[in-house]
Amino acid sequence: MAQVEIRMPKFPDCWESCGNCAQGDVFVSEVNVRVGDALNFDDCVIVLETGKVALDIPSPCTGTVLAVFVKLADSLEAGQLLCTLETE
Repeated sequence: MAQVEIRMPKFPDCWESCGNCAQGDVFVSEVNVRVGDALNFDDCVIVLETGKVALDIPSPCTGTVLAVFVKLADSLEAGQLLCTLETE
């Protein structure tokens, strides 16, 4: 068994050049995982909301959720820890 950290990916480069999608605050609008949940590759961990778009943040692997480090309405930065998984 191994422990995997799921972190907030880097915001798209276009957000800095255009900025249209990133208008307003970027915050967590949904937390779709709880401790003990089984996740498959690409399952949605959280949903981010901006002034213009909603972004699903997917799981990069299959595993069981060990801990969740975000909650509704949190503002996130690139690289921030979202949750940890136990994988085989």
